[in-house]
Amino acid sequence: MFYWVLKLVLLGPVLRLVFRPRVEGEEHLPEEGAAILACNHLSYSDWLFMPLTIPRRVTFVAKAEYFNTPGVKGWLQKKFFSGAGQVPIDRSGASAAEGALSSAKRILDQGELFGIFPEGTRSHDGKLYRGKTGVARLALETRVPVIPVAVVGTDVVAPPGKKYGSYTRPVVRFGKPLDFSRYEGLENDRYILRSITDEIMYEIMRLSGQEYVDLYASRAKQLDKEAADKAKRAAAESRDPDLKAS
Repeated sequence: MFYWVLKLVLLGPVLRLVFRPRVEGEEHLPEEGAAILACNHLSYSDWLFMPLTIPRRVTFVAKAEYFNTPGVKGWLQKKFFSGAGQVPIDRSGASAAEGALSSAKRILDQGELFGIFPEGTRSHDGKLYRGKTGVARLALETRVPVIPVAVVGTDVVAPPGKKYGSYTRPVVRFGKPLDFSRYEGLENDRYILRSITDEIMYEIMRLSGQEYVDLYASRAKQLDKEAADKAKRAAAESRDPDLKAS
């Protein structure tokens, strides 16, 4: 109930009035029945703007800590995240990844829409990175279509690593549903999982217009940080030769 209050009465009308998000390809969304919405990830606001553009509820998984923090702050946090369409990762599995898949399956079994960011983390530089194969495994095990989604402009509204952004009209584009039933029974074949994931990422790239990098986003962030640290050290050494000697 609170999801719809937040979307239709509280947060949704404000975001629509201020940012006037545009939607393209909404005809590709099913009016009912389960589907996976696989989206690029430019900003923490992606999970706000993407569901805002469609009439159905979209559910994501989130860290369990958002739902079990004690006290008044924890209660408010739980209400907000659950109201915004997020459910905690099922921690009964052997890993967080398995827990996320378990939670996602329950949502899809109920005939709902499940949102997922295959990159696993936000892009730090606006590029599209290699997708993790969990989305492929989920599609094969649940036998539901995958709808590629691209959000554009959310990294301007809420840039990663910054408190404030600039104004723009975000765009949400939905692509044609992807059917992977031809791979039924092959959910444990890692080559098939990679092939499916790459196909999904290609469609997201086509919709978003992003430059694609065949590298996991987390690894790309690490490499960029190492390069930045190296440049800082080189700059410091050029100013003080004694640092280089030490």
